[in-house]
Amino acid sequence: MPALIQPFPLPRKLPKKFANVLRYWKTLIRAENPIPFSDDVNLSQLSDLSGDLLLIDVFAKHQRFRFNHLGEHLIRQLNSSITGQFADELELHSPLDFLISQSSATVEARTPTWYSCSFTRSNKSRAVGYSRIMLPTWGDGRVELLLGAIM
Repeated sequence: MPALIQPFPLPRKLPKKFANVLRYWKTLIRAENPIPFSDDVNLSQLSDLSGDLLLIDVFAKHQRFRFNHLGEHLIRQLNSSITGQFADELELHSPLDFLISQSSATVEARTPTWYSCSFTRSNKSRAVGYSRIMLPTWGDGRVELLLGAIM
């Protein structure tokens, strides 16, 4: 059987802030477990990035994603706090484009995923964009929580 290609692979070299989030996630892994437990995630350990972090609850039977926590920078970008809302009930736009697809891939692969987007605004010639990392955590016998960062 040929090797499967992850649809949201991490780049060879992560930008420093994303590398710090990934490093933190890896420090949470216990013993021989492939991913950390969700109850070990403590956002205060990433206080310098707190405004760019998000937590997403994963519901298994009829897979759904609910925003558990959004950092202040993300709330400002969205002009709203969507904490407590389900992703499939919202009209997702930048910086949440393809979030449901990426989250689903993160759950299925049980591995970190990456999404990057760049675009040119109609009134500017310089490209702008954002990148996002999603990291799975384990709880109750399944991927229960996603730790993410968007910058």
